[in-house]
Amino acid sequence: MPVTQEHDAETAVIEAIRGGDRYAFEEFVRRHNRWVRGVVFGVLGNRDVGDDVCQQVWAGIWQRIGEIRDPASWKSWIYRLARNAAIDAGRELTRRRGAATAADLATIQAPGEVAADRRAARIDEHREVLEAIQALPAIYREPFVLRHMNGWSYREIAEVMNLAVDSVETRLVRARRFLRENLKGKL
Repeated sequence: MPVTQEHDAETAVIEAIRGGDRYAFEEFVRRHNRWVRGVVFGVLGNRDVGDDVCQQVWAGIWQRIGEIRDPASWKSWIYRLARNAAIDAGRELTRRRGAATAADLATIQAPGEVAADRRAARIDEHREVLEAIQALPAIYREPFVLRHMNGWSYREIAEVMNLAVDSVETRLVRARRFLRENLKGKL
């Protein structure tokens, strides 16, 4: 579907949600929850806290959907809500614990009948990559997660982060360089 048709369809869904349509909201959450999680993870670098923050974000969206002045700008509005909620959660976590901790990684199920040692190796590799992503400074982690975990275009990232496309490209190049250096010899 071309971007304008997709954009118009989402605008219509936002209008339905603004009118109190819970089914439209549930469908909207289903379609967009992954990238909201990506935004939260991009800021926090912590999956544990991210689940709670995402629930708060969606509850806040339902309660505050009427605040959107231009329904066509829904993506930027939700990005800001998710980012701000993640920043607040990070501050709270830091305040309560003295420092944000790394997330416990979920067990990864290898497809098929992969030998136990190969499964353990995959888990270790996955853990190394996630830890390297978590170690990225937020300025690089946010666009990296949006691009490589959520599949956003440079233009989309630039729009929601209020950056020039060149700045997004620079941050992604630096993030990839940091990851290559951090993962050298580990995988």
